[in-house]
Amino acid sequence: MQLKTLPILLATTSLLANLAGLAFAGSIEIAPQGVTEWKSVFGQVETRDRVPARARTGGTMVALDVTEGDSVSAGQRLAMIEDPKLSFQIDALDARLTSLQARLETARSELARGEQLIERGVITAQRLETLQTSVDVIDGEIAGLGSERLVIEQQIAEGEVLSPEAGIVLSVPVSLGSVVAPGEAVAVVGGGGVFLRLSVPERHAEDLAEGDTIEIGGEGEVRTGTLAKLYPQIDGGRVAADVEVEGLDPRFVGRRVPVRLPVGERMAIVVPQSALWQSGGLDFVMVEAADGAAQRVVVPGGRVMRDGEVWREILTGLHAGDVVVTGDE
Repeated sequence: MQLKTLPILLATTSLLANLAGLAFAGSIEIAPQGVTEWKSVFGQVETRDRVPARARTGGTMVALDVTEGDSVSAGQRLAMIEDPKLSFQIDALDARLTSLQARLETARSELARGEQLIERGVITAQRLETLQTSVDVIDGEIAGLGSERLVIEQQIAEGEVLSPEAGIVLSVPVSLGSVVAPGEAVAVVGGGGVFLRLSVPERHAEDLAEGDTIEIGGEGEVRTGTLAKLYPQIDGGRVAADVEVEGLDPRFVGRRVPVRLPVGERMAIVVPQSALWQSGGLDFVMVEAADGAAQRVVVPGGRVMRDGEVWREILTGLHAGDVVVTGDE
């Protein structure tokens, strides 16, 4: 008999201890409160800008300075493309310029002699004008070839593929020695910071609004973000949305992160976590009654954060108007 009564004595002692500890505790009156309904989805880390670095001229890739994951600055050289034909054109223009320079020297010498002869009346003014025109024509040809040479030099300089902005190299679809065409993407650069791209089922589209606060992360590390943009187009039964998050790790673009979205609100009964305790595998709260405090068995639900404190939803066992001892001094 003594062995059978021992658990009862221990339970009674525990109850009396709880009652003594709660003698001066605070209390709250139970009333249904709004609880946010959360939808768990996955967000994908994306760069704000995803810009291809394109070749401005065609040719062969003779230098490739970056690879995936490299950080680059705006205007940094990523690769070098060369077209051998441009070098041949430069050589041809240089040869023509040398020939024209020689013809110009001869034409200027003839013009100088003509100026001396016209003073003595040996040649006519018409002949002198012809000599001057020859000098002017050759000067014009030399200037034209010089402009052509500058154009080709610019084409050679445009063989440098430059980064369109500061960021990280996401992909390099070409390799050293590849033949590329003008306008072909040599690398893709992601910049402008990172954000989370969400794909939300369309049934929750009406429950979301720009500016909503969402939760990011799993157990033990929960951060908040702001729903910055909700896209109007529904694709495959899902709505795209962008979330601004401070301190998001930009090293792995495309990484999936667990996210909880507020998709509605319902009324529920909640109590502070400190008001609950367990005994014999059951959960209890202390309720004030007319004849004093009394234990009541409850079935708790999920956790609810309020002002930085943990509250628990009570599924059964409490009703509106009950006064619960919270356990707070």
